[in-house]
Amino acid sequence: MIQVEQTPNPDSLKFLSQKILSKVGTEEFKKSNLKNIKIPFVKEILSFSGVELILISDNFLTVKKDKNVTWDSLKPMIISHLNDYFEKNNSPILLDNKLEKKTDDDETISKIKDVLDTKIRPAVAKDGGDIKFKSFDKGVVKVELQGACSGCPSSIMTLKQGVQNLLKHYVKEVNSVEAI
Repeated sequence: MIQVEQTPNPDSLKFLSQKILSKVGTEEFKKSNLKNIKIPFVKEILSFSGVELILISDNFLTVKKDKNVTWDSLKPMIISHLNDYFEKNNSPILLDNKLEKKTDDDETISKIKDVLDTKIRPAVAKDGGDIKFKSFDKGVVKVELQGACSGCPSSIMTLKQGVQNLLKHYVKEVNSVEAI
């Protein structure tokens, strides 16, 4: 059974599943990159009129739409597509990890990633999004907001008042946080 939750971004909805959707963590897919996507389920959802991006996590899928389509028309299509997938498949949608794993010997970056993973990512996931570490240089942490957080009206406030404050508190080398 699929449950739907609102997110702070009115153009994004979170679709919760009782089944595992991803065995490889969270991954975002954008319509602008459709030709490079190999996963049929992802390609099909991104082909729906008005869908801009999807974010797949372990037990939820976040869909971000453009302003020209309503949730009344899109929501049943997405729920139906998820249900159809699990009627025909026993395995999660994402099985192979296509994300590059980097090893960081730098202690500051390890601390930053730990705070992101343990304190920030769970809160952001509740709102149907994700936050990815991109870089750290001269006191500035660069992150990428994904899913419902991408383009959300309150994401700048969350980034500065939430993410930045937490990182500065736990990692003294951090001076500011920027989204890329």
